[in-house]
Formats: sequence, structure tokens, C-alpha cells
Amino acid sequence: MTITVSPDDRCVDAAATARFTASPTLAAALQAILADLVELHLQGKQAHWNLVGPGFRDLHLHLDEIVDAAREAGDTVAERMRALGAVPDGRSDTVATTTTLPAFPEGEQPTSAIVHLITGRLYAVVDTVRSLHDEVDAEDPTTADLLHAVISTLEQHAWMMDAAGR
Repeated sequence: MTITVSPDDRCVDAAATARFTASPTLAAALQAILADLVELHLQGKQAHWNLVGPGFRDLHLHLDEIVDAAREAGDTVAERMRALGAVPDGRSDTVATTTTLPAFPEGEQPTSAIVHLITGRLYAVVDTVRSLHDEVDAEDPTTADLLHAVISTLEQHAWMMDAAGR
């Protein structure tokens, strides 16, 4: 009896055995980063909707950029988790109970307060990413490279936001 193996079968078998999967530690680190990015996205929209005062238009538009950056970074982290066999959890109750960001104040907020609140939250997310970076890098340098881009983007927005308030 002869068994024939097609090239497609060899590719599937090789892919199944060569797949890198995240350890529980790596998955937890990425989940913590994801929670902060989702929360930053939501808080940025809250700020965007309730901003009032001098410099409204420029700050309103910048908040949209920050929200987009947080959403895109969160999507990148979540998709990386899936590529590594981990399961991201972006449900609101999970994010609310695991984020390191403080609650955002309700109601209208003056531009000066928004600058302070959002700058602080941008740096808080950066702190989360930096605090977990070495742990991620030790297991998966490719994922750590993605985190470098997140840090760079958020720090640039924090600098611009802070400069707008001076």
C-alpha cells in the first residue's frame, strides 16, 4: 500500500508543528495592554464629545486622532494575540475591571482639563506598555516590536497634547 502526500498536506503539517503560541504570561501581558488601549479609546471619545472652551476645534480634532490611534493599536494587539493562539477580551466589563486608567469625569470638561486628563492617560498607557515590554520581549521579540510602535505613537500624542495646554 502506497500513501501519497500532496504538497498541500506537507504545508499544513509543517504549519501546524511550527506555530509559536503565547504562554499564559505573554497572553496576560498583552491583555493588560489591550484593556488600557480600549479604555483610552473610550475615554478619548468621552472627552471628544464633552469638550468645551477656547481651542475647542483643534483639541476636538486631535482627540479624534488619539481615539483612532488607540483603536488601531488595540486592534493590532488583539490580532497579534489571536495570531499567537491567545484570546483577547475587549468586553466592557473586563476592560472596566482591569484597566489601569482612572475613571473619566462625567459631563462637560473645559479644554484645559481635557489636555491634562488625556495627557495623563496617554502616559499611563505608555507606562503599562513599558512595564510589560521586557517580559513580552523575552518571549516574543516580534510582538515587542509592535509595542515599540504603540509607545512611539502614544508618546507623540502626549507631547502634542501637553504642548497644546501650555
